[in-house]
Amino acid sequence: MSKITAGTGGEKYIPYSERSGAESVVYFTRDLSAAGLVKIFDKVKEVLSGKIAVKLHTGEQHGPNIIPRPWVKQLIDEKISGAKIIETNTYYDGDRYTTENHKKTLEVNGWTFCPVDITDANGTALLPVPNGKWFKEMSVGKDMLNYDSFLALTHFKGHTQGGFGGSNKNIGIGCADGQIGKKWIHTTPGQPNMWDIAKEEFMERMTESTQATISHFKNKIAYINVMRNMSVSCDCEGTAAQPVVTPDVGILASLDILAVDQACVDLVYALPEESHHDLIERIESRHGLRQLTYMKELGMGNDKYKLIDIDNNDAEITAADAVKGISGGWIPDAFN
Repeated sequence: MSKITAGTGGEKYIPYSERSGAESVVYFTRDLSAAGLVKIFDKVKEVLSGKIAVKLHTGEQHGPNIIPRPWVKQLIDEKISGAKIIETNTYYDGDRYTTENHKKTLEVNGWTFCPVDITDANGTALLPVPNGKWFKEMSVGKDMLNYDSFLALTHFKGHTQGGFGGSNKNIGIGCADGQIGKKWIHTTPGQPNMWDIAKEEFMERMTESTQATISHFKNKIAYINVMRNMSVSCDCEGTAAQPVVTPDVGILASLDILAVDQACVDLVYALPEESHHDLIERIESRHGLRQLTYMKELGMGNDKYKLIDIDNNDAEITAADAVKGISGGWIPDAFN
C-alpha cells in the first residue's frame, strides 16, 4: 500500500449534460414513511434471495437522524422475513468499539426486532479488490460471507471525511472490519493521526473497499438511499451531529450503486441555494465528489440514469422535477 498520487477533481460537480456512457434506472418516491420504503423496495427486490444481509447504519446511542426503526421493522416483517441486519465495530473508541458495547448500543437504539449480526465479532476475512490501486484486498467482517445477497439500506447525509455518505460509504466503511479494514482506509501507517487520509485519497480507498464487497455479491445486491434528516454530520457522530438544515427529499433505489449515489447528489444540487448550501459546502470542501468519478473509473456503475417517479405511474422525471416545491429548512417528523 505505497503512497500514490491520487486523482483530482473531487471538489468539482459534473453536470448531467457533461457525463457520458449508458444510463441505469433509479426509482424515486417522495413518501418518507414505512409504506414508501416498502413500495420502493418492491422495485429492486428481485435480486435478493437466500440469506439476505441488510446493511444499515444503526448509529451511536440516541442518534437523532438514523433511519426510523419502525420503517425497517415493517420492511423486514412484510418483505424479507428472516433477513438479518449486519454491522461492524468501529475504528474509534465509542459506543460501538467493542462487540459488547455495540450490542448495548443496538438495544438502546431499538434494533431488537430482528437479529443483528456484528460481522467482525468472530474475526475477519480478506476479499479481493478488482483493479484497485490502493488495495489488492480488503479486510471485512468474516461473517458477512455467510450471506447470499445484500441490501444496502442507507441514510444519505453529509460526512465529516467523505463529504457525503451514500451507499458507497455505507458499504466501504460499514463492511470493513473495525480494527484492520477501517484502519487501512483512514490511516497512513506510522503517524499519530488516525484520520490523516483525506480528500481524493480517502474517497478512492473507501470506494475500493466498497468494490471488494459488491464484487463478492456480484448481481445479488440492491441499494436504497433515504434522503431524510440530512445533517452535514454522519450518524457516527450521534447526538453531537450538526443540526439538520437541509430539507427532506425522498427515497431512491437502484441496482446500480453509482447511479443511486449520483442521483442523490444531483437532487441535493437541484435544491434551492438556501436549502442546499451547507450540504454542498461539506461535499465540495472534502472533495467528496471523487467518490462518484472513481466508482465510474472502476466500472462500478453509471453516472447517467433514468429517474423513475413511482408516485406518478413510473413517469421519467429530472432531478429538478423531483425536488420541485421543496424549500426552506427541515421540519421534525414523528420518528425523530
